[in-house]
Amino acid sequence: MRKYSIQLRFDMRPFDFQPRTRVVFEEGGLSRVGTLARSLAFTRTLIVADRGIVSTGLVERAVLALGASEIVAFGFHDFDANPDAQMVESGRLQAAGLGIDSIIAVGGGSSLDCGKGINFVLTNGGTMKDYRGYGKATRPMLPMIGVPTTAGTGSDAQSYAIISDPTTHEKMACGDPGAAFRIALLDPVLTVSQPPVVTALAGYDALSPAVESFVTMPRTGLSDLFARDAWRLLEAN
Repeated sequence: MRKYSIQLRFDMRPFDFQPRTRVVFEEGGLSRVGTLARSLAFTRTLIVADRGIVSTGLVERAVLALGASEIVAFGFHDFDANPDAQMVESGRLQAAGLGIDSIIAVGGGSSLDCGKGINFVLTNGGTMKDYRGYGKATRPMLPMIGVPTTAGTGSDAQSYAIISDPTTHEKMACGDPGAAFRIALLDPVLTVSQPPVVTALAGYDALSPAVESFVTMPRTGLSDLFARDAWRLLEAN
């Protein structure tokens, strides 16, 4: 009897993929923020948005949608682009006496990162320096929703906050699984009022990680899928 040997060859690298963040993409989706927040049992929430975002009326619309779902909203707006640890501490001080159970960040990467930073120091104490690196939080963090208003931040899809040191101006990457948004609410309507230069810069900002993830050594078939589709959508525009 002839014996046969079979050799198997798998071209895909092994991976373990479990999304931490629910992604909701919908034109006009901001109107659903109250319903989505209620699904996470939000009752008293802090809206973190810079003053530029406040001036557009988006925060007011979010507050109305939250109120319709019987969620009390408070605002923190005293921070600038590239938030630093001192701005985060100001947010913590404001939030500490409000009895909040959640955070909603609305805006570009600065708003989303500032919201994460406040969450770190409000729930775990200390300062942002204590969380430089990954996995330094020892206590549960508050659930969060991220509502990005630019296409390129990426902060809504990962668990790091980039916070500057106010003394050295060095940017600190502070990450933890608890810092990931529970829901990322992607409403493309929120991006159309940007100045053209901001739209262009956000496009390049989105293109960079698409290229990076496609050429990095530990990439997988799944990450290649996302990178290829991101390139397809971005390159034509």
